[in-house]
Amino acid sequence: MNSLKRPIHRDALLALVFLVLSVGIYFLPTGFEANIQSNAVRCRGRVVSVDDSQIQQMGMVKSGDQGVVLRLLDGPFEGRMIQGSNPLLGQMDRDKIFRPGDDALVVLSLDENGEIIFVNPQAHYRLGLEALLLSLFALLLIAYGGWTGIKSLLSFLLAALVLWKLLVPALLKGWHPVFISLGLVAFLSAAIIFLVAGLNRKGLVAFLGAFLGVLTSCAMAVIFTQAFHIHGAVMPFAETLLYSGFGHLNLSQVYIAAVFIASSGAVMDLAMDVAASMNELAAQHPDIGRRALVQSGFNVGRAVVGTMTTTLLLAYSGGYITLLMAFMAQGVPLVNTFNFIYVAAEILKTIVGSFGLVTVAPFTALVGGLILAPAGAPVPLAKKR
Repeated sequence: MNSLKRPIHRDALLALVFLVLSVGIYFLPTGFEANIQSNAVRCRGRVVSVDDSQIQQMGMVKSGDQGVVLRLLDGPFEGRMIQGSNPLLGQMDRDKIFRPGDDALVVLSLDENGEIIFVNPQAHYRLGLEALLLSLFALLLIAYGGWTGIKSLLSFLLAALVLWKLLVPALLKGWHPVFISLGLVAFLSAAIIFLVAGLNRKGLVAFLGAFLGVLTSCAMAVIFTQAFHIHGAVMPFAETLLYSGFGHLNLSQVYIAAVFIASSGAVMDLAMDVAASMNELAAQHPDIGRRALVQSGFNVGRAVVGTMTTTLLLAYSGGYITLLMAFMAQGVPLVNTFNFIYVAAEILKTIVGSFGLVTVAPFTALVGGLILAPAGAPVPLAKKR
């Protein structure tokens, strides 16, 4: 009985440590808080009426100003009726049209006396639905996974906080994108794997295999990003970032970091699959030799790696499906399409990420053979013919 309680207590203690760490990271200042407007109030407003008389439409594009009357639903001015303007820039990806009954995220600019001087209905209010989706996801994860689901949810929270509170500020401050990203991915890999698998040999094997796979992706990204002549401006809002006072940033290095960060989750997943199967095999067959155990790890890796690489292809191509549609609709030849920098950047992400996936399986199998095989287990001889 005591032998069963000990791992459970150690597991709970580890989860508590990461929970405290997550709370600490949440309250950690990023150094960019001063950039937030102190004389502005953000609240939710209900659209009461709109005035479309100043909107001009040319084909599919709308421009002009939409007058909006709103009733504030929260904040210090709750219940007040205010009038704002919704400027349309003729950019379909940024413009929005309000209708009566819509909820909007409203930014109120205040003067020194705390009175409203400008009303900006910034966008449709989506925070409530986002919170609902996150809550449903958390409930489903806990209901299905139980204690493992709780640990998975904690690892999800920790990963989000590390990316937003540590990685993004570090990149903005000019820290080397590749080194800081590689270090944080290693930290996240250890935290997530040990949190889910526990502090044991299986977790160690999965972590070492995953890190070696990520390291391979990193090396490939460094080599081929330069060979492909791809610069960081291919990433969304890259130029906006440069023109916002961050022209000193090396966006090509940021792109390299993004390549192996994007595939690190799948790499961890595959490493855990191989490590868990090898650990189970070693537990069920204590007399198994290292060679047989490594061979089993290779077999499991071969079965999983095929679908994983396809997963990366679908994930990346899904983000640029409209670009591919536009090229086909305009009759752009495949030679031009694949040579276009945006498409080449996604191909590089897919192939380099797949390199990490293909190599993580043998890396994990080899590490598992060294760590998981019973001490003194004989290496099986070749079978006689």
